[in-house]
Amino acid sequence: MAERSGDDRLVRALRAVVGGEVSFATADRALMTMDASNYRRVPAGVVAPRDADDVAAALAVCREHGVPVVPRGGGTSIAGQATGTGVVLDFTRHMNRVLAVDPDARTAVVQPGVVLDRLRAAVGVYGLTFGPDPSTHSRCTLGGMIGNNACGAHSVAWGTTADNVVELRALGYGGERLRLSRGLDGLPSRLRDGLRSLTDDHLALLRTGFPDLPRRISGYALDALLPERGRDVARAFCGSEGTWGVLTEAVVRLVDEPRARALVVLGYPDEGTAADAAPTVLPYRPLTVEGMAADLMGDARGLLPQGEAWLFVEVGGDSPAEARAAAERLVHACAGDTVAGLGTAGGGRGGFTVVTEPARQRALWRLREDAAGTATRIRAGTSSAGPGGDTEAWPGWEDCAVPPARLGAYLRDFRALLAEHGLHGAPYGHFGEGCVHVRIDFDLLGPEGVSRYRAFSGEVADLVVAHGGSLSGEHGDGMARAELLPRMYGEPMVRLFERAKDLWDPADGLNPGVLVRPRPLDENLRFAVLPKGPVEVAFGYPDDGGDFTAAVRRCVGVAKCRTGTTGGAEVMCPSYRVTGEERHSTRGRARLLHEMLAGEVIEDGWRSEEVREALDLCLSCKGCRSDCPVGVDMATYKAEFLHHYYRDRARPASHLVLGRLPVWLRAVAAVRAAPLVNGLARVKPLAALGKRLAGVTPERAVPELAREPFTRWWQARGGNRASGPPADEVRAGVGAGASGRPADGGRVRGGGVRRRPAPGSRRAGRRGGGRPAAYRRALAGHLHQPPLAGGRPVGRGGAGGRRTAGGGTAPPGVLRAHLDLHRPAGRGPHGPAAHPGRAGARARRRTAGGRPGTQLHRGAPHRPARAARRRPQGGPARRGGAHLRRGAGGVRAALAAPAAGPPGSRPDPLPPARRPR
Repeated sequence: MAERSGDDRLVRALRAVVGGEVSFATADRALMTMDASNYRRVPAGVVAPRDADDVAAALAVCREHGVPVVPRGGGTSIAGQATGTGVVLDFTRHMNRVLAVDPDARTAVVQPGVVLDRLRAAVGVYGLTFGPDPSTHSRCTLGGMIGNNACGAHSVAWGTTADNVVELRALGYGGERLRLSRGLDGLPSRLRDGLRSLTDDHLALLRTGFPDLPRRISGYALDALLPERGRDVARAFCGSEGTWGVLTEAVVRLVDEPRARALVVLGYPDEGTAADAAPTVLPYRPLTVEGMAADLMGDARGLLPQGEAWLFVEVGGDSPAEARAAAERLVHACAGDTVAGLGTAGGGRGGFTVVTEPARQRALWRLREDAAGTATRIRAGTSSAGPGGDTEAWPGWEDCAVPPARLGAYLRDFRALLAEHGLHGAPYGHFGEGCVHVRIDFDLLGPEGVSRYRAFSGEVADLVVAHGGSLSGEHGDGMARAELLPRMYGEPMVRLFERAKDLWDPADGLNPGVLVRPRPLDENLRFAVLPKGPVEVAFGYPDDGGDFTAAVRRCVGVAKCRTGTTGGAEVMCPSYRVTGEERHSTRGRARLLHEMLAGEVIEDGWRSEEVREALDLCLSCKGCRSDCPVGVDMATYKAEFLHHYYRDRARPASHLVLGRLPVWLRAVAAVRAAPLVNGLARVKPLAALGKRLAGVTPERAVPELAREPFTRWWQARGGNRASGPPADEVRAGVGAGASGRPADGGRVRGGGVRRRPAPGSRRAGRRGGGRPAAYRRALAGHLHQPPLAGGRPVGRGGAGGRRTAGGGTAPPGVLRAHLDLHRPAGRGPHGPAAHPGRAGARARRRTAGGRPGTQLHRGAPHRPARAARRRPQGGPARRGGAHLRRGAGGVRAALAAPAAGPPGSRPDPLPPARRPR
């Protein structure tokens, strides 16, 4: 990739002294133009330091050349502070380790690029955790959390990041090595004397100029430098957004992980009532008090208590019984005052439920964690939607905080202000601490919409201040709210912020234009560079109005695709999990497509080699289509790009050989040449030549072709397609209508519909259309409830289960029981007597989620693979994840199945599940 820089001497100087990677290449610059905000700034280059010495060397070179520096972690900031025009320091590549854990002192030493979940896993073996946990915990870094003073759902119990920092080590733009803790001892004399003078000269302003509320994140925390607060420099540094120094190491405080948790979900008529109720929960020492409205629940709201808004209140204990008892005490105390109808079967508009099963708790928390993405698509028909269809919504005004006791009143005034400006949004967030997140449907594509965005931002800032709040309650000010700080603090305090910035960074080389002396909040918007007219495309993009640019805009940067851990039902993004490189994540590819459309950094459009190389490792697995909170469909975007890239060009041989593999295989089967092909493949020179021509890596062995195709084998035994095993048993489908399949269970084949035989009919028994009674009894016995309607697996559910047509989830144990019931003779407790005649033949060709003819090998573990999503042969192509709109389908399915318990136990009271629409 070509490198473009205004100063080649800067590149050479950095490479001479930095041990990590130094890249001024087009693709690397394009990947760093945006974070998760509305803003875009193009950097000069990217440096990935290996250690603190690399950071010091890079700072020295940049200082010599007058180039600003921007520290960056996971790039999930929502106010634009992780973007910049100078050199970006990417700490996620190398400085990403947990250096030490002291379980006795309850501390850990970390590098700035370590992901929060990695720290939690490292300390979890000691029964400890790090208290603050933003919804991006699987990809946000500790350096970014310290820079923004991140909080998360559990801050109501364990505080903000600043509350959990013991000591920091940082480097100033001038090269000073800083050790920050309580007191001024670790600072150079210039900075030590300057901070003491700044504080002592403005004691009255610092003691009275900051609002007293738990989520005051806006501005610099200069009040932490007061003498009565121990002159806590480390605490003051938290939330400085990379403008004071570059963090290289941190000692953080750990807390005890509760041994058991219970989740109480309380339903209310509206979000204002829920917000009014939040302070009444606090005396019971909850771990979380989160608020969600119905607009963000989608199909999953049927599994929640009655209501239009909910509080998710988590409590802990040393045992499951203790946690449940705490939950029941909370429900008993809160129900009389705030819940207008006890239980989910009550006739009022409120209700409650207590969830103790970890899998179901995780499924509910996924709704909350995905809200930052799902809120960017306001669903048509919801109370937060505008006229017409689904609308785009953006961060802009994202996370203000007011005193918890005033949150309900603030939300009512906020809704009125939205209506006055003709805007819509779905508030959610940390109601227990008065912090509200919201994505609003600003039209940021044209000048009129941008002007309205600016006017609304000023008015809502005044509203927050009137309620005694902070413009930012979690994500910092960045470029989105820094211009509005005088409305909150007044000019004298803002001048004090500027003086503090000048003490820490006299040359203004660290993240300039952020927090102090900012640019206008409506400049550098990332949408301004996109094409104003339609782009010629091959696909329809019906969910984006046929606009490829709108499809690319779907990626808002929450970076769920950057999750590096494996396990669970989610698969996004497999290529990133292997390489760990941003360009191989769904977000990275979307960023490159954005810059391709913009034409400023990537200038060769559809012929871009940078985009082609990034898309080359995309498996087109459709994992992003279902796992991404906003439904990015990178497989379709890749096909679109390759269509244009190879227009009027010869395609590689691998495209022709592998793309037409079914044609070649049918030809080999027709002439019965499989033995000949297998023999030739065993000749190493010929195999090497064939792999080279086909574009297959030399290390890959050539698979052996079956001597007899399955179709011929099946027909030779008198079988036919109609008499084969039901399609819903050999491959999982989706809910009614989600893939074009008839709602009554018929199957589409070549444009026609074959009705599924009625259970119990002679045709059902002869053709396998019914369910074995033993299967239904096993399913009902495992769930301790009547058999689910239909009882057939139709898709993948959460919590490791398989979703059923009745809306429930067959847990893995049920699936194993199903396999046992259909296991070939000699391979399980159910022998040939359980499957006489043709049923036994069918059983020998079944695996859950597999295809006919797939053998169930002895000892092979059941794996609900993605083969479960393959479409039936001859049937309509299924749009991956259509039944998981906004991620709600999988969550709803996971919640539908009560966890197995001892005989006679009863599940938690949840309403019956509904089929996905």
